[in-house]
Amino acid sequence: MRVLSGIQPSGNLHIGNYFAMMKRMIEYQENNELFCFLVNYHALTSVFDGDALRQRTFEAACDFLALGLDPEKSVFWVQSDVPEVTELTWLLSNVTGMGLLERCHSYKDKLAKGIPANHGLFAYPVLMAADILLYGADKVPVGKDQKQHLEVARDIALRFNHTYGETFVIPEPDIEEDVATIPGIDGLKMSKSYDNTIEIFADEQTLREKIMRIKTDPTPVDQPKPIEGNILFDIYCLFLDQQGREELKERFLTPGLKYGEVKKELFAVIWEYFAPYRRKREQLIKERDTVLEVLRQGAQKARRVAAVYLEKARHNVGLDYWN
Repeated sequence: MRVLSGIQPSGNLHIGNYFAMMKRMIEYQENNELFCFLVNYHALTSVFDGDALRQRTFEAACDFLALGLDPEKSVFWVQSDVPEVTELTWLLSNVTGMGLLERCHSYKDKLAKGIPANHGLFAYPVLMAADILLYGADKVPVGKDQKQHLEVARDIALRFNHTYGETFVIPEPDIEEDVATIPGIDGLKMSKSYDNTIEIFADEQTLREKIMRIKTDPTPVDQPKPIEGNILFDIYCLFLDQQGREELKERFLTPGLKYGEVKKELFAVIWEYFAPYRRKREQLIKERDTVLEVLRQGAQKARRVAAVYLEKARHNVGLDYWN
């Protein structure tokens, strides 16, 4: 099975990225054909500092490699290194209805949060569809917030196939319900856009400060703590197995639990969980040429696959006028 997903290097990657997408992608490489990439074209909708985007793209590549992505078992590249995706985006745009894009929740949510509107933000789902369809992906691991965009990609693929003949594979979503929506420290969806994240590779002081800022309810110490919608409980559970979650639940329901103490525990758990990956990342940051070569080779492999689907799409729409 060909599995594909990408992530924006628009800021430091966080535990929401890790549990909703990165961890699963790394696991998929063992028994599937994995395509994984950094979507820096998408990041242009919110990052307007060229130097920052360059640095974040490189660091995101180091993050993935440190966490266990193996370029020998997968295809790993940077989106802009495969220019075929922009051409396919235009071809798909011509079978994409305005109403389909206007209904996208992500666009409306960002506007509601005060993020300035631009065409890139509005047309984001078409570029995402091109990202997926260009490589013939069978399955796409996404967070719950991206489910609608994948449905849009499916709609676009079906419309294109209906209009021009069978061209693209219709992708299926892969959403783990246990971590479908990961809350940020303020209770909203954890997102770089909302500045409410817990970064995977934050330094010790920054990580501690972020954990201590997790929003909690005012339940007195001598009363049981709520479980449903409890941000601290939900984040802690990400790092526990089923037995650990049941034990944590029991602690929350037993009077006497202090949120401040739980936050200190959570800091220690997260710091220790990512410790071996942190050491690997520190080494990769120093080996810039090696990381760049991995990305270059990954882009070459990705382009070979992309060429097949783009050529078929170009033929079906009639761009090869010389034939």
